[in-house]
Amino acid sequence: MKRFLSAVVTAVVVCGLFAGCSSGNADKADNQQSEQNTQTETTDDVTINVAMLKGPTGIGAVELMEKSKNGEAEGNYNISVASAADDVTAKIISGEVDIAAVPTNLAAVLYNKTEGGISVIGVNTLGVLYVVENGDSINSINDLSGKTVYSSGQGAVPEYVMDYVLEKNNVTDVDIEYMSEHAEVATAIADGTANIALLPEPNVTAVTMKNPDLRIALDMTEEWNKVSDSDLAMGCVIVRNDFLNEHEGAVKTFIKEYAESIDYVNSNVSDAAQLVEKYEIMASAAAAEKAIPNCNIVFEDGENMKAMLNGLYAVLYNANPKAVGGSIPSEDFYYENN
Repeated sequence: MKRFLSAVVTAVVVCGLFAGCSSGNADKADNQQSEQNTQTETTDDVTINVAMLKGPTGIGAVELMEKSKNGEAEGNYNISVASAADDVTAKIISGEVDIAAVPTNLAAVLYNKTEGGISVIGVNTLGVLYVVENGDSINSINDLSGKTVYSSGQGAVPEYVMDYVLEKNNVTDVDIEYMSEHAEVATAIADGTANIALLPEPNVTAVTMKNPDLRIALDMTEEWNKVSDSDLAMGCVIVRNDFLNEHEGAVKTFIKEYAESIDYVNSNVSDAAQLVEKYEIMASAAAAEKAIPNCNIVFEDGENMKAMLNGLYAVLYNANPKAVGGSIPSEDFYYENN
């Protein structure tokens, strides 16, 4: 982890410049400066610019967004909601955004693109991919043999997850028809153009509410877990290292409040769904209430986070190194919140 030297070091150097500064006084000055530095970090009034995405990776932040709006949060946050990950990418690189929720593969790409300029502070979303069927013929991965599956996400996590699970189950004859957008696939399965589709939440909820004949045939997170040693991590939270190095205390406060927000969402689904609609993470509270249990919203940091992401990145890298920006992130990518 790249970090600036503590202000404690500065205090020691300054003390050494004065001939009358005894070692006892130096120790005392060090301790006082260290205490002041810690206090400054934990009570820092810096405003953190945070970007969340519409959909599952943004849902967990809604209680924090409400507290921030009402002036009840411990930290100071300017939280925005973006429709596309590309918008967040540009703002992280430019420094306009300090902390952002992004797809896990994009976090690795950004790490490489910025030459280690970001760190990941937590996994916030596990698998959200599901195979949806108009019918009742798909009950296992092997049942996809010889079938046509409509999907989006070619060259991204959905493609590599599906390919990995199929390969591990020795299913080699699935015809996957890729479309450009999740919404396009959702329309195709909802209107009967497609009979089987791979979709993420909240699109799954949207189509099953629109067409009650549709059913969730396979939970790809469960299928992944059957053939992988690590959980399927699809969303995470990253921080610019320049900001982290200057305001680590504020980042720690954010981590604490964000984790609490996720706990609130999972424990108060109906109330959280109202906030999801209010902050335009999803268009409908009714759809959000149905979708949240399938969104696998979590907050995992430390060794759990590292194990999840290393497992996923190995799969992505083996499929296509470009999927993680050319190389698997180094150890300094993972922030240790001690």
